[in-house]
Amino acid sequence: MIDNLISNLQVGIYHVLHINAYDHILFLLVLTLPYLFKDWKRILLLISIFTIGHCLSLSLVTYNIISVDIKVISFLIPLTILIVALFNIFTAGKKAQQSKMGLLFFIALFFGLIHGLGFENDLNASLSASENKLLAIIEIALGIEIGQLVIAFIVIFLSFLCQTIFRFSKRDWIMVISAIALGCVLPMLINSKLFS
Repeated sequence: MIDNLISNLQVGIYHVLHINAYDHILFLLVLTLPYLFKDWKRILLLISIFTIGHCLSLSLVTYNIISVDIKVISFLIPLTILIVALFNIFTAGKKAQQSKMGLLFFIALFFGLIHGLGFENDLNASLSASENKLLAIIEIALGIEIGQLVIAFIVIFLSFLCQTIFRFSKRDWIMVISAIALGCVLPMLINSKLFS
């Protein structure tokens, strides 16, 4: 039992922190970029809502309630990154972003659903080896949450360093890093299997 828990936690953490998970890392980067340490409750809530969406869609696919074309998902995942990065660029330095938290929570849930659909293939071995698939999904979700919180902490820490030590303005920091994320995600969209 404990071995399964540890194994499933590792699968979830590995999914987020693995070098090939750069799409997940990019999404977390643009999602948490506008926030500082004082916003930790909001960040935790956003990331948890994203994880819930992730697990809901994973459960739906695992129990064969829905079926998806991986080509569509491989296009939609970078599209979610593009949308959040553009949102950051257009709202950087504006107070309006604070008032749109309900919209951000909905987007995090919806985008979590999309990202979870892309994760199903990676989990076939873990879920088929488990006697209780629902418990395995929950354990993997905890691992995903831990991995995402690690990424969020790193992003917030780097934001803190760059804004306090190197004196970047918050607006410039958000715009530059979001633009870099856009530069990384555009080739993913262009080279998507949807168009091949």
